[in-house]
Amino acid sequence: MAVLKVIEVLANSDESWEEATKNALEQASKSVKNIRSVYINEQSASVKDGKIEDYRVNVKITFEVK
Repeated sequence: MAVLKVIEVLANSDESWEEATKNALEQASKSVKNIRSVYINEQSASVKDGKIEDYRVNVKITFEVK
């Protein structure tokens, strides 16, 4: 039986929600090993002058504790 832990990570991108999710995973991977999955919990964007300025995600990252 595996023991799994879930953490929440907030990340952003100037390009897309997908890129923001990749940024979250990249940053988490620097200190967390054995990542199993990423769940996008929430998406939002900041708007300036009628255009999206920044894409934001709140992701849950699941990893195995060994």
